[in-house]
This record gives sequence, structure tokens and C-alpha cells, in this order.
Amino acid sequence: MYPNVKEVKSVEDYNVLLYFENGEKKIFDVKPYIKGNWFGELRNLSVFKTVRPCGNTIEWVNGQDIAPHELYELSKTID
Repeated sequence: MYPNVKEVKSVEDYNVLLYFENGEKKIFDVKPYIKGNWFGELRNLSVFKTVRPCGNTIEWVNGQDIAPHELYELSKTID
């Protein structure tokens, strides 16, 4: 099980800043996921900025989400 996302902020260049309940702070690059019709909606910055925590992952206003294991394991820890 992965820690819950306590807070998420959209930042430049289609990245999200993640604050996990265990105190970790990470950054995740969403660019590789922004393909096709469904995830392609995230190219629109106003849609991209609707990101919000959803348990141990994040989601956007239209239901797009990232698998918890990808979000946690592929994000980079920052200070």
C-alpha cells in the first residue's frame, strides 16, 4: 500500500508537486501520460490545474488519474 497524497499542486511544465501523509515531498512528470483523447485533455492548462488528491493517488476534474504505484515509484523525491 502506498501513502495517501495529502496535497498536490500543479507546477510548470506539466509536473505536479506531491505531499504525502508520511512527510515525503515528491515531483511527478505528467507529460508522458498526456496522449490520446482522454489524457490529452490535460494539455489544456485550466484542466491540468484541477488536479486534486484522491486517496493514494491524484485525479483531475474529468476523472483522469495515475495508478498509485506509478505515481509514488516514478516521482522524484525533493527536499
